[in-house]
Amino acid sequence: MTDTPTAPAAAPPVPDRLSTDARSPFFDAAVFERDIGIRFNQKERNDVAEYCISEGWIRVQSGKSKDRHGQPLLIKLKGVVEAYYR
Repeated sequence: MTDTPTAPAAAPPVPDRLSTDARSPFFDAAVFERDIGIRFNQKERNDVAEYCISEGWIRVQSGKSKDRHGQPLLIKLKGVVEAYYR
């Protein structure tokens, strides 16, 4: 029997919509096992809290502002969104 390296497990496809908030219906822990990159209007973004590729928007934190429940306030930016595994 020869020792052949096995291929790494295939990553799930990048979802159309994804959120980092575990309370959101668009949160998927399986996707976050790998590092995800977001390119918004041809620029790499590291501060994205939620995105939707088909609708063309991302949500990012608005400074240090918090809502009355202590969650960060998010603003929606519209443009071309690309998501990929790093």
